[in-house]
Amino acid sequence: MLLRQEITDMFSTFVQLERGRFSKWLTDPKLYRNIQNHLQRSSSAPKSENFWALYWHKQWRSGLNNVARMHLLAYLQEPCYWVASKTVAKFNLSQYMLADYFQMAIAEVETILKDFNPEKSSSLKAYAIMAMPSRLKDILRQRKEADICSNWALLRKVSKKLLSEALSEAGLSQSAVAQYRLAWTCFKELYTQNQPGGTSQLPEPNRQLWEAIANLYNHQRQSQITQPTEQRNAQTIEQWLTQTALYVRAYLFPSVKSLNAFKQNDDTTITFDLLDPSSDSPMADMIAEEDVQNRQNQISQMSGVLLKALQSLDVQSQEVLKLYYEQGLTQQQIVQQLQMSQPTVSRKLVKGRESILAALIKWSQDLNISVNSNQIKDMSLALEEWLRNQHGEYNINP
Repeated sequence: MLLRQEITDMFSTFVQLERGRFSKWLTDPKLYRNIQNHLQRSSSAPKSENFWALYWHKQWRSGLNNVARMHLLAYLQEPCYWVASKTVAKFNLSQYMLADYFQMAIAEVETILKDFNPEKSSSLKAYAIMAMPSRLKDILRQRKEADICSNWALLRKVSKKLLSEALSEAGLSQSAVAQYRLAWTCFKELYTQNQPGGTSQLPEPNRQLWEAIANLYNHQRQSQITQPTEQRNAQTIEQWLTQTALYVRAYLFPSVKSLNAFKQNDDTTITFDLLDPSSDSPMADMIAEEDVQNRQNQISQMSGVLLKALQSLDVQSQEVLKLYYEQGLTQQQIVQQLQMSQPTVSRKLVKGRESILAALIKWSQDLNISVNSNQIKDMSLALEEWLRNQHGEYNINP
């Protein structure tokens, strides 16, 4: 990938992929002129990508500046490509190519912008690099579940939030979204059939159940929907929910759209090549130096949090962890060496790890990084690795 060096390029150009890899940067003329004009008018402003990223993020937050959104979308092209490259190398799923993962990452930019808190993290790009991999993992997990589900099982599994997003993304009006969502709520309330082999292939509801769902919908529509709506029959409710399942699948599996979708009015999109002294370098080596420094700072902060949490444990817990991770002793060997009971050793191991993990989770949340159960599992595995590495050089009594 060819790195962008100029502020104007960072906030006005977009990745073009060809044959499954980076091809060139495409520049949007209006964005290019806009950032150029801002730089000229603000000659005293820092020539720093962080400054302009925070500036455009503030403008985007106001909700009145779509141009700011496009500047930020251009700016986050590298993190999206980097995460896509890492994901395709890690998971090796035949149905997804780099372009698919890149499109998934691009679709998550809006969420990244919403979750980013400049008061807790000074670098939008560093935050995106940290937060986006977990977003892609969640998407892949949801897609895997959707892949093996019948429409009815999918509607039973999907959350209200995701359902609403899928309906809105499909272009439905607020009134239609409210009606479809109420139909789905009635469906979930009444369709509680359990299958011996699990719920992934739940069969279609029978006619009697569709009638019951329609009756419940008609009973609740006046109290649950603010705008006046007509009564609906069972056939209409069935059509709505069938279509809803299709909307959810489309939302979970967006097509790889043309990535050169940023032309406005009659301006012609300009393509240009940037000189690249190391075009064959791995993607990890192609993150700009400032971003590398930001990520190193984050890692340093995280290590500091973990070390502080470790040192805050009582002396016996620290000793147990040291013997377990540094010397590789079994719990029984630790019992003999420290003259403790087996339950005490086991408890100190578990509680010690839990205490350090809790500190790591709190640190992530303080950085405005949302943490779910799957991310906690990943953190727990990372903590195990950190403890083994740390105890190679950590001295309990310096």
